[in-house]
Amino acid sequence: MASDKQPIYILPESTERTVGRDAQRNNILAAKLVGEAVKTTLGPKGMDKMLVDSLGEIIVTNDGVTILEEMEIEHPAAKMMVEIAKTQESEVGDGTTTAVMIAGRLLENAEKLLDKKIHPTVITKGYTMAAERIKLLLNQLSVDVTGRDDVLKFVAMTAMTGKGAESVKEKFSDIIVESVKQIEENDNVDINNIKIVKSKNNRIEDTELISGIVIDKERVAIDMPNKVEGARIALVSDALELKTPESEAKISVTSPEQLQNFVEREEHMLKQVVERIKNSGANVIFCQKGIDDVVQYYLSKNNIYACRRVAKSDMENLARATGAKIVSNLNELTKEQLGNSRSVEEVKQGDEGMTYVKGCINPKALTILIHGGSDHVMDEMERAIKDGLGDVASVIKTKRIVPGAGAIEIELSRRLKAYANSLSGREQLAVQEFANALEYIPSTLAENAGLDPIDVLTELKSRHDNQEQNAGINIFSNQVEDVLAEGIIEPAKIKTQAISSATEVAVMILRIDDVLASRSAKGRMPQMPGGMGMPPGMD
Repeated sequence: MASDKQPIYILPESTERTVGRDAQRNNILAAKLVGEAVKTTLGPKGMDKMLVDSLGEIIVTNDGVTILEEMEIEHPAAKMMVEIAKTQESEVGDGTTTAVMIAGRLLENAEKLLDKKIHPTVITKGYTMAAERIKLLLNQLSVDVTGRDDVLKFVAMTAMTGKGAESVKEKFSDIIVESVKQIEENDNVDINNIKIVKSKNNRIEDTELISGIVIDKERVAIDMPNKVEGARIALVSDALELKTPESEAKISVTSPEQLQNFVEREEHMLKQVVERIKNSGANVIFCQKGIDDVVQYYLSKNNIYACRRVAKSDMENLARATGAKIVSNLNELTKEQLGNSRSVEEVKQGDEGMTYVKGCINPKALTILIHGGSDHVMDEMERAIKDGLGDVASVIKTKRIVPGAGAIEIELSRRLKAYANSLSGREQLAVQEFANALEYIPSTLAENAGLDPIDVLTELKSRHDNQEQNAGINIFSNQVEDVLAEGIIEPAKIKTQAISSATEVAVMILRIDDVLASRSAKGRMPQMPGGMGMPPGMD
């Protein structure tokens, strides 16, 4: 006789389980907290965050992905939110805060629908339909800028606004556009060709674009030439020193003559190292590791310029710029492995020296040298420039822009609501909540600028209902204006990628109804640092 009893599966004692509505509520709350953490950084008047790690290192920034990466979030659902920020950063280079905020608001709005007993599958279907509709709408609403290089400067300035670079955004935008245009090839831009170097001296306004490579190293000996014209460059990844035995070894010396011969033999071997470099025809050498004092002396005697402990990334940049091959064995160093440039020169920047490699055979090798009074300021300027580079490169590739300042979000929301009204099933409610989530961006922009978000949203909706689809919030004048005419523009790809990523993570989190988590050593699940603890029911 068959038993009617169902089998019982026993979970290990070290595992905690949350199921059903509790699991959904906990995951949604964790994701919302991530969105709330970066909310105040959005827009030209967004605030900065000071992040202090366990070693006391300080980062001051309002860059969304930097904040999320440094927070070391442990909650599994919150980690998924961090992933979409990283994806947005790698794909476009900007719009990370927007992506995370939309994802958080989508989940918050989904919770309202869950409270109305609407099944998560219906919500996820509605969200997916809304995202697909938005892709079509963005294609219709975006403006083709083929052949209009004048818009690139405005794109760069919009990207840098709010990053602490307002006072120099005119100059920075010129540098960004000039550098991107120089490395552009068939509408493709490899940002890796643009090296960013920071020098703690002078003012931010002294930041410059250099046609060539700047290495944050000085020559190893003062007797070496300060400048080498017609440089023939060798790149060596191995140390220019005598190698120590890998296994323990003992040398027995029984007489002064033996000791003298040993010392002379060492010096002879080091002299041979320099002879090999000289015979190859090189007059400049960049070494990834150390250079022995004796080698430095003989290099100076032969008027060879040398830098040591050059970073691997710099070695690769030099190889790309000069055509040199990186060699690990000096015996293989020949004339064919050398690279060429017009000049190599040591330039003093305050108390520190830098090496400028100019006139490279690859004209696409560029360096942006950032000046500033402190590391924190220069780090934020670097993030602003990278955002600008990513946005300009995106426009060059896709040729499409959209109005910024919340204008595109309001227009998408308006059209999405009209689309929702054409639907008959429960998915209509999910599409409407998606449209409401998009209003979170202009509402937050107004709030961060000290404006009344309700008044601003009301005026925006009224203007868009009157077919003013470029109406957005000009934060500098605190007015609703035609932001496209004002030059507040963004790449269409930022919005496409942000909405796509936000929808994907929201759908994935909503589909989770069972969380099995191993306890930590203290018998508790992981906590989120920085005051962002686990939601109720998860600890």
